[in-house]
Amino acid sequence: MTALTFLRKLKKNNNKAWFDENRALYETAKKEIGELVEAIIGSFGKTEPAIAHLTPKDCLFRINRDVRFSKDKSPYKTNFGISITSGGKKSPLAGYYLHIEPDEGFVGGGLWMPGAPVLSAVRQEIDYNLDELTALLKAPAFRKQYAALYNGKDVSLSRVPKGYEAENPAAEFLKLKSYLAMKKLDNKEMESPQFVKQVCEAFKALKPVIDFLNRAQN
Repeated sequence: MTALTFLRKLKKNNNKAWFDENRALYETAKKEIGELVEAIIGSFGKTEPAIAHLTPKDCLFRINRDVRFSKDKSPYKTNFGISITSGGKKSPLAGYYLHIEPDEGFVGGGLWMPGAPVLSAVRQEIDYNLDELTALLKAPAFRKQYAALYNGKDVSLSRVPKGYEAENPAAEFLKLKSYLAMKKLDNKEMESPQFVKQVCEAFKALKPVIDFLNRAQN
């Protein structure tokens, strides 16, 4: 994959002078990723009509980093981030995500750090329909791909949020500030001819959970 080759070189030479000298390689890598996104949308869009209208431009994040509030002033990301979400990458809805980066790739999706009104609505949906969510997370297709929702300290409160009892059966889910499922990808998988199929299978397994999360916003 040209994109992985470019990203490896960029990681070692993360500066504007090198990037400008190698812009042709970047454009080739970006075109390759765009074609990958088109193929994924073309296939997965048959299962998830809400994303079928999207274009690569709607999904692909800029490679330039926002360094205004970061100690790391490296000007470029060393990955291609792809958000396949109804309404595009800036949509507040839960959606699907693909991360292309040497040795750090992953596929999955969900709802990342939503605003307070959305988060409150999702928590209420979970509180009212815990059995449904539990069943979705125990579904064989979901378990095969992801095992469980991500619950690292960076996305979880130490206590249940205000308005809920500590002994609430849904406590472990109510504590979450993001609702994410992620599966790591190795370099061979990202370079495999079966990669589009693999990504679409991962997205299909996640779709019932995405639908559940988005229902809270309707």
